Amino acid sequence: MATFLYRLGRWAFLRRRLVTLLWVALLAVGGVLAAKAPAAPDDGFAMPGTEAQQAFDLMNERFPGGHADGASARLVFVAPSGQKITAGPNQQAVERTVAELAHAEEVTGAVSPFKAGAVSKDGTTAYATVSYSVKAGTLSTGAKDALEQAAQHGRDAGLKVEIGGNALAARGEAGGSSEAIGMSLSAVVLVITFGSLVAAGLPLLTAVVGVGLGMALITAFGSVLGLSSTTGTLAMMLGLAVGIDYAVFIVSRYRAELAEGRTAQEAAGRAVGTAGSAVVFAGLTVVIALAGLSVVGIPLLAKMGMAAAGTVVIAVLVALTLVPALLGFIGRRVLPRKVRNGGDMPTKENGGARWARFVLRRPLAVLLCGVIGLGVLAAPALDLRLGLPGDEAKPTSTTQRRAYDLLSEGFGPGFNGPLTVLVDAKGAADPKAAASEVAKTVAGLPGVVTVTPPMFNKAGDTALLNAIPATGPSAAQTNDLVHTIRGHAAGLKTATGASVLVSGTTAMNIDVSQKLNDALLPYLAVVVGLAVLLLLVVFRSVLVPLKAALGFLLSVAAALGAVVAVFQWGWLADLIGVQQTGPVMSMMPIFMVGVVFGLAMDYEVFLVTRIREGFVHGEQPGEAIVTGFRHNARVVTAAAFIMISVFAGFIGMSEPMIKMMGLGLAAAVAFDAFVVRMTIVPAVLALLGRRAWWLPRRLDRLIPDVDVEGSKLHAAPEPAPVREPVGV
Repeated sequence: MATFLYRLGRWAFLRRRLVTLLWVALLAVGGVLAAKAPAAPDDGFAMPGTEAQQAFDLMNERFPGGHADGASARLVFVAPSGQKITAGPNQQAVERTVAELAHAEEVTGAVSPFKAGAVSKDGTTAYATVSYSVKAGTLSTGAKDALEQAAQHGRDAGLKVEIGGNALAARGEAGGSSEAIGMSLSAVVLVITFGSLVAAGLPLLTAVVGVGLGMALITAFGSVLGLSSTTGTLAMMLGLAVGIDYAVFIVSRYRAELAEGRTAQEAAGRAVGTAGSAVVFAGLTVVIALAGLSVVGIPLLAKMGMAAAGTVVIAVLVALTLVPALLGFIGRRVLPRKVRNGGDMPTKENGGARWARFVLRRPLAVLLCGVIGLGVLAAPALDLRLGLPGDEAKPTSTTQRRAYDLLSEGFGPGFNGPLTVLVDAKGAADPKAAASEVAKTVAGLPGVVTVTPPMFNKAGDTALLNAIPATGPSAAQTNDLVHTIRGHAAGLKTATGASVLVSGTTAMNIDVSQKLNDALLPYLAVVVGLAVLLLLVVFRSVLVPLKAALGFLLSVAAALGAVVAVFQWGWLADLIGVQQTGPVMSMMPIFMVGVVFGLAMDYEVFLVTRIREGFVHGEQPGEAIVTGFRHNARVVTAAAFIMISVFAGFIGMSEPMIKMMGLGLAAAVAFDAFVVRMTIVPAVLALLGRRAWWLPRRLDRLIPDVDVEGSKLHAAPEPAPVREPVGV
């Protein structure tokens, strides 16, 4: 492989105008296709195989036009201090507001709280539910404006009015201030690392080209493949991250080859042949981790993973072709001015080499400190509770959070998370009697405050009723109540002949959490197993891949511990603006495993391949570690700082889920890069010595030799420079 990539790098360097024009043309074609593509579809959040999804599908079938999964808003009205909401002027203001919304755009229903009995016992609070014909996140601007204007009219009448529900939820968009902050910090880190504005700008430019093409293709083929802007969010974040990383490693190796006296042509070829080989296998580990999201069983996650995997593939191709092509234009200007003027590159002894020698002197102590430290940080993860935080986790500055609090005060916390019980009475002799029996049974369960009367469809064979829990949507008791109701379903079917399904947003969130929790171990097994096999081929070692996987598990556990400590226990919550503790987002473990595993293996491949390169070329195990750190520690550190900067930018966002992802991913990268790869890895390699590179003879014969470290390049004589072609 190294030989093939070496030739590819030299060809791209020599044919730089042609290669650059090809990438520009691809980007232009992608942009045109994206501009002409139809609007992206709505993602939805289908959960095949769950009871909540089964009930949603049945509701849409039996209650046509009801839009069980449509957007909804809940307007909460509170009378002025000392007054009742039922007082004449206040009641009239509420009814005018609801009547105004009933005729608004995309609204399918808005019922007065006085007709629906949605008034608190003390008479101070009422709420009205507004249903829409479209899903949350796709509500038109006109419909949102009408909702907010109606609420303002209620406020103008002297009432306190807040808006809950998902109608005002914003659709996730790729890009924004977080990416801009991440790019700016990345530029600063690269300038410090390379000491050259030209060298710092090249990885940023190529990363933007790769991400731009990837996002354009996602938009262009969105309607065909069922992709949307939300699907591309992960693709943009990871495409930017790995695009910068891969270019940084090739540029760094190119500079090192120039410093050894090679021509620019030869330096580009050897950079792509050696660092490029590491890029290919690092990219494969990321693709495996992202494609593995398909085993979770959630279509949206599978699409996000495949779209991001495609963007990573583009980033690899950009690094192998466009980067050496641009190096052909830049030449020696990639080096600092001092070096271009005759100075030496500081490669003999730097901070990375000094750190490696320190670890070599005390490998066992360093290993124990690293493992114990990560173990302590991971301890809170033993108390991990998964869920999908709702309006209760939003800042108090949002109307959704204020509506949640007012509803809890007026009616109880369970009114924020009603359970929808569907009674399929097609097989019942008396559907009305069956529904009444279900309502009576559910109302008698501990933890149920009230149950609404059954509401039948036109055919009279299916009924809906709402059960109001005594606890909030994310409370453990509400989770238990859902399972209790489902536990009575078999007995009710025997007694009445009707099937009972529990659904609604709260039940769907519980099912999502359970499904993600059940999928975590299979996902880990698939991703880690395939990556270990891949690393076995790369390093031709049994112990190094196992060490890499175990180190990754340590860093992810420590990062989950940090998330639990902040978002669930409340440690340092005020410092980053967390206003309400609660369960950890259900997707966090899966996301962290997928995203961090790919990035962690990037650092593992880049660092350890250089160590193995030194060992293969005759150095002693200890000196090979020092050589690897001398050449790559600085670049790995820069790449890690870039990733931490990108992810940490999301901590400042107001959305709690995004804030949680930002902290979790930033912490995971920090732990993995600086504790695992830069500390535990050299300590383990030092303790193992030559045994680190042990491979059974039978495996040695079976595993192909991909020559990642470029042994054949070092053995072959350096070819004479090729005259550069005229034009392209």
